[in-house]
Amino acid sequence: MSPYATEDTWFRIGRLQVTSTIAVVLLGAVGMLAWVFNTSLPNYLLYAPQLLSSGQVWRVFTWPLADGISLWSILNLVLLWYFGRDLESRLGKVKMAWLYGGIWLALTLATSVTGFLLTGAYAAGLQMVEFVILLVWIAEYPTRRFFFNIPAWVFGAVIVGLQVLQYIGYRMWPMLVNLLLSLILVAIVARALGLLESYSWIPGAGSSRPRQAKAHRPSRAQQRAHNRRLSDDERMDELLDKINAQGIHALSKSERAELLKLRERRH
Repeated sequence: MSPYATEDTWFRIGRLQVTSTIAVVLLGAVGMLAWVFNTSLPNYLLYAPQLLSSGQVWRVFTWPLADGISLWSILNLVLLWYFGRDLESRLGKVKMAWLYGGIWLALTLATSVTGFLLTGAYAAGLQMVEFVILLVWIAEYPTRRFFFNIPAWVFGAVIVGLQVLQYIGYRMWPMLVNLLLSLILVAIVARALGLLESYSWIPGAGSSRPRQAKAHRPSRAQQRAHNRRLSDDERMDELLDKINAQGIHALSKSERAELLKLRERRH
């Protein structure tokens, strides 16, 4: 049985219920199958900002399809499906679709900025999409366990560290800047959609916790009236205690008059 309710899917293909994550995975699979028939196709689909000057605007939208078939590309789709569906079960299909759209925009924008400043940045395939989805999942559930009972945050720190070291080792400075800028933009997108709420330092949507109403500060007149009521209550208690102990006749004429005034004030 599918873990998704009918309202959490967009449509069905046979028995396959297509969610936002499944749709993105199918999109990646289409790009791989297209590579089978034309192995040079990714070269016409990837995005490098310098190519926009020649009018190749379609690359802004086609770069997620620029991939071929390999063990790693298939593994990327599996990981994208695994971690993406977990996030989607929390967000729902609509917000998850917005998350994927925001990730595409964030990665495209980061590549554009980096590519225009430092030649060499490019975007191709769903590898980076899968990478940031994994990191968002880790940031959302940092204490969950991975292989060998390793906390998720440790695994995330390791894979980010390895990626950074790889770029430094190969002196791929544009890709390093592109990675860091992409992570910042994706974090903002994720927080705007209701994820990463425990990271208050990330710009985006405010905390979902309701704000506490400010305590009302009474005026001086209200404070005086309050103090008078307290003193009246104390004095009335004294007189009532005297009546309980000695009877009503124990009160003097002035005390009886005072008791009547106190009762009138209370009403």
